[in-house]
Amino acid sequence: MSEAASIDKRGRGKARPFGFFEWMLSIRYLRARRREGFISVIAGFSFLGIMLGVATLIIVMSVMNGFRTELLDRILGLNGHLFVRSVSSFVTDYDTVAVEIEKLPGVISATPIVEGQVMASSPSNAFGAMVRGISEKNLKRLKVVSDKIEVGTLDNFDTTDGVAIGSRLAQNLGLNVGDNITLLSPRGAITPFGTAPRVKAYVVSAIFQIGMSEYDSSIIFMPLAEARGYFRTQEGVTALEIMVQNPDKVDILVGPINTIAGGCCDVLTWQETNKTFFSALQVERNVMFLILTLILIVAALNIVSGLIMLVKDKGRDIAVLRTMGATKGAVMRVFFISGAAIGVAGTFAGFALGTLFCLNIEGLRQFISRLIGTELFNPEIYFLTHMPAEVNASEVASVVGMALFLSFAATLYPAWRAASLDPVEALRYE
Repeated sequence: MSEAASIDKRGRGKARPFGFFEWMLSIRYLRARRREGFISVIAGFSFLGIMLGVATLIIVMSVMNGFRTELLDRILGLNGHLFVRSVSSFVTDYDTVAVEIEKLPGVISATPIVEGQVMASSPSNAFGAMVRGISEKNLKRLKVVSDKIEVGTLDNFDTTDGVAIGSRLAQNLGLNVGDNITLLSPRGAITPFGTAPRVKAYVVSAIFQIGMSEYDSSIIFMPLAEARGYFRTQEGVTALEIMVQNPDKVDILVGPINTIAGGCCDVLTWQETNKTFFSALQVERNVMFLILTLILIVAALNIVSGLIMLVKDKGRDIAVLRTMGATKGAVMRVFFISGAAIGVAGTFAGFALGTLFCLNIEGLRQFISRLIGTELFNPEIYFLTHMPAEVNASEVASVVGMALFLSFAATLYPAWRAASLDPVEALRYE
């Protein structure tokens, strides 16, 4: 005699909620039989849907996080967190201003720079580029560049008539260390016939690779004194580039820096200069999350349809259990466990698959690229030379929690239908 049949009038011997009997019956209902094969197929597809949905959400969110972090590190590592620019022409007395700014708590460095657009050319080609005039001391302190020198050296950068260029620019122009690169700027000498372009050749003293194709193909570093003369900034610089300890809290430093710089200068944060770019990343990330959540919802609906068919198929068994003493709650829990088991198993399988994929994503990308003979994640389009993935524990927990919630919610209606089944009607024609 089953446990359900041992219930007497005073409730002695009553099966415990979520006890062995209910688990055994739930698992038995999920096992495939020839007559119930179609229901098992639906359960299998529901499992795959939950697994792929969770895995895809984890992978996409991790890649988006890694993409944002890599871009943020490279953009801020090269460009700084705040900029002091003159309202009218150039920032003068920049050495004194830089020393005072560096005394502020939370400020790492204040670097004078001269920036200007040029046409960089070689005997074989020509491309637009951005020249950044910077001293040797500050360039070596810029680890995103000084630690990524591929060929050449930054030693004696201030005293030699040389420049440091990105690896992709060197490749596009067909240049190597020791070759000459010709720079043409519209900021030349003023003549009676107008402003004459300034043209000068420099020796390539170093080639760097930051890892962000946009910078590797367009940035040229020049000694600060030479850049001031080349762009005719007299005794001034175009900006002061400030690095801080916490880039997310740069707003608290805007006021003190404004006071030091005076009313003739504006202070801009990295959030203002890159607002459009990072806003677009955030919007894309949110939209991708919403779209991929639909996979989980569809998988949850598969659980609903599979359980409804299971309840329909097991109507006679439910009626027998009810006549033997099983309560409505016991029947409801049996089908709740059946549906929840699919969701829980799929969720944790998806969690394992997604995490494993993220930890090996660059190797998988290279393998697939070699397999199909096509460059995946082209650095010319995505700006990065490798595919990043950063697994965020709180986001993974939210994805797992959402999948479990949808799985549990999907079982409630079919389980309620099973518990509401009238034994008399179910057995009337048996």
